[in-house]
Amino acid sequence: MKTGTDSHALAREAAQFALEKKAEDLLVLDLRGLSPIADFFVLATGLSEAHVKSITDGVRDGLLESERKAKPWHMEGYDTLRWVLLDYVHVVVHVFRSETRDYYGLERFWGDAPREEIADPPAPPAGRPQA
Repeated sequence: MKTGTDSHALAREAAQFALEKKAEDLLVLDLRGLSPIADFFVLATGLSEAHVKSITDGVRDGLLESERKAKPWHMEGYDTLRWVLLDYVHVVVHVFRSETRDYYGLERFWGDAPREEIADPPAPPAGRPQA
């Protein structure tokens, strides 16, 4: 995979798969020029261990079944489901339980990284059709 726009597209796609599994507090951190670790971090929160598993499986399976056929180079934390890391080399996806995310505070650690919040579009007001 090329870096730059390809890695940004992969990060956004991973975030969308997490969003499909109702991940909370979805954030893409742009680490280009700040760290040799990766170009992007995707941070997502699950409400329970089962939710973390569902989000992780959704991202991993979604990227593998997509046109990219992206398979994680490394995965860890799946046995405890408190913090699961999916490493796609230039993109690292972190799926946390909320208390674990608060404790480690990757957003604070990488506070100078440009960030992009990923969320569902707002629902239309009651009685109005969606565009």
